[in-house]
Amino acid sequence: MLKLTYTESSFDLERLTLSLEEWVAQRVILALRVGQSLCIEPSTASFLLPVDLPGVEVLKSEVKRDDREIIALCASDTQYMEVTLQGSWLSDSSKDAVGVFFTTMSDRAEFFLHKLWQEAQACASVISE
Repeated sequence: MLKLTYTESSFDLERLTLSLEEWVAQRVILALRVGQSLCIEPSTASFLLPVDLPGVEVLKSEVKRDDREIIALCASDTQYMEVTLQGSWLSDSSKDAVGVFFTTMSDRAEFFLHKLWQEAQACASVISE
């Protein structure tokens, strides 16, 4: 399962070993115990990845193999490609821009997408230093 956590200033992508059902159940139980509102709805999430990262071609082939259309790749410009994921949005309210997006796809596609995102973050931190 992939989990994208959106804050006011950034987002973080994690790969979890829990099943989607286990993770959602834990979040619902937590919300009930602390008296927090919870909104879960179908949604999409998009982010950019540099096209020159090693492994991008492997990710593209994984996307072609998976016929569930959970992930789509689109050229954004000459330097970046847009990754769009189908999944669900979890937040305090349906109008909240801060929350968690989660989805599940093949283990291999999740692995490559998470690896590429980590590499992109490492490259971005080196450039900003």
